[in-house]
Amino acid sequence: MNIIDTHAHLFVEEFDEDLDDVVSRAKQAGVTKVLLPNISEATLVNLKRCAARYPGFFYPMMGLHPTSVTKEWRGQLDEVYAELIRGEYIAVGEVGIDLHWDDSLKEEQVQAFETQLEWSRERDLPLSIHFRNAAKEVVEAIRRVGENSLRGVFHSFGGDREELDLIMSLDNFFIGVNGVVTFKNSGVANTLRHCPCDRVVVETDAPYLAPVPYRGKRSESSHLTYIVRKIAEVWEVDASLAATLTTRNARRLFGVQE
Repeated sequence: MNIIDTHAHLFVEEFDEDLDDVVSRAKQAGVTKVLLPNISEATLVNLKRCAARYPGFFYPMMGLHPTSVTKEWRGQLDEVYAELIRGEYIAVGEVGIDLHWDDSLKEEQVQAFETQLEWSRERDLPLSIHFRNAAKEVVEAIRRVGENSLRGVFHSFGGDREELDLIMSLDNFFIGVNGVVTFKNSGVANTLRHCPCDRVVVETDAPYLAPVPYRGKRSESSHLTYIVRKIAEVWEVDASLAATLTTRNARRLFGVQE
């Protein structure tokens, strides 16, 4: 296989002790590139250090994760934006809105997200979007800023047909499918049957959401093969074709070459 992990946090502490082994296993599994979305201003140093360790394999993004947004979000964004324009980043991410646990900072999250949407348009970069319990709010924000001038991926898709249709109504956006598609009762596999093959990219979200048979353990990029095989089963094609299609989509969205 030749596959791209479009979303993995391999720069976090869970990989401090064995990152070289994790990268080696990923390459052996056919993973050719791993895209690294930033989390907050506090993770900048580790992200940059990790990306520099494997140039041409790791590709960093820059953004402020919605659950890292505080009441001082403007200052946070100043720091993150300064890094965005200083470095070479493949996308604006991980950004978005998360209303799963707490909506007390919803307004701040929306404003921070829309600011980062403007960055995407200004820098002509794709977006990696976090939208837990907030698909409607995220789509509304994209439309306010200008859906035709934006592109990106709704990372870690786990929704139903209605949510899929809402995302697919945005012509320039994809869904990111990870280990959740292998979970027996998630419903993602059935929903995926209704998604065009040219609107799907694959990801692990490592260290989170490891696919079956590793569910509950630390996820890593080598696990991408299990996700691709499940997608192939859903699409009723060979795994090699599923890998080819999703890799082509990732290259088209993020502009990465062979």
